[in-house]
Amino acid sequence: MQPFPTIEAIKAAQERVEPYVHRTPIFQSSALNRIFEAQLYFKCENLQKVGAFKARGAVNAVLSLGQNDLKLETGLTRAVTTHSSGNHAAALAYAACCRGIKAHVVMPDNAPPVKKAAVTGYGAEITYCPSTQQAREDALISLVEQTGAIFIHPYDDQRVICGQATAALELLEQVPDLDTVIAPVGGGGLLSGTALSVSALKPKIEIIGAEPEGADDAYRSLQAGYIIPLENPQTIADGLRTSLGELTFPIIHHYVSDILTVSEKSIIEAMRLIWERMKLVVEPSAAVPLATLLSKRSWIKGTKIGLIISGGNVDLDKLPWL
Repeated sequence: MQPFPTIEAIKAAQERVEPYVHRTPIFQSSALNRIFEAQLYFKCENLQKVGAFKARGAVNAVLSLGQNDLKLETGLTRAVTTHSSGNHAAALAYAACCRGIKAHVVMPDNAPPVKKAAVTGYGAEITYCPSTQQAREDALISLVEQTGAIFIHPYDDQRVICGQATAALELLEQVPDLDTVIAPVGGGGLLSGTALSVSALKPKIEIIGAEPEGADDAYRSLQAGYIIPLENPQTIADGLRTSLGELTFPIIHHYVSDILTVSEKSIIEAMRLIWERMKLVVEPSAAVPLATLLSKRSWIKGTKIGLIISGGNVDLDKLPWL
C-alpha cells in the first residue's frame, strides 16, 4: 500500500492550483439553520471552475507533470487522456488547456450534449464509445497506444486526491471551529482528500461520508474492511455511481468515522431545499450531504457542520422534481 499523501503535499497542491481554480465561498442559510437546529456551512464547489470540485484534482495532476513526462520520443508533446461521461472529463479538458497541452477524452456516445459541449469547449478531442465500462477501458487503451497520451485517473491518483483535498483545506481556513465535515462519496477522491486535510489540521472534527442507498458500496466496504465493488448502481446522483479505488479506500477506512446512506426521495428533497432556500444550482450528488441530515437531526442539534457541495452541473430540462 502506498503511503498516504501528507498535509505538505496538499498545501503544495493548493499553491499549485491557486491561479487556476476559484477559492469558493462558504454560504449559510438562516432558514436551513432553523430547520435543522444547527449551524450549516456550505462549501460551494458548484461555483468552481467547470462547475465542480473535479477541477482541483485534474489541474493539480496535470500541472504536476514534469517536462520530461510530457516528451514523446518524436520530440512532440504528449497529451493527457481519461474516460468519463461527467465532471472529470470537463475538468481534465480544462486542466490541459491551463497547461497548454492537448487532451483526449473517451466518452460514451449517450453522454448528455451539455457535457460533450463542455469538453470540446476547452479544446479537448472526444472519442466516442458504447456506454459500457469495458468499452470505455478498451477505447482508452487504444487511444493511449495511438497517441502516447498520459492517463489521468478520475480519482485513484495521489495527485488528484491532493487536489481534491484543497477544498477541505479552504473550508477549515474559512470556518476553523467545525464539529463535523460531511462530503459525498463515489470513487472517493473528494472524501479521501477531505479526510486527509481535516485529520491533519483538526483531528477532533468528525469526518462523515454521504452516499445514496442505491449506490452504497462505500458504506458496505467500510463495514467489511475491504472494497465491495458496485454491481448495478441505481441513483439519480450520477456522480456517485463509481466504486472506491485502491488508493482512496484505505484513507477512508482509516480516517472516516461513518458513511451515511440516503434514499432517492431525501436526495430530491435536499436538492430542492438548496435550490429554494439558498438560490443555488446544485446537482443531485451535491445534495447528498444535506440529505443525510434530514433523517439524522437529533445528533446534529446545536452543532456546526461543514458540507461540501460537490457540483452544479445539472440538466435543467430534467430536474428530478418535474
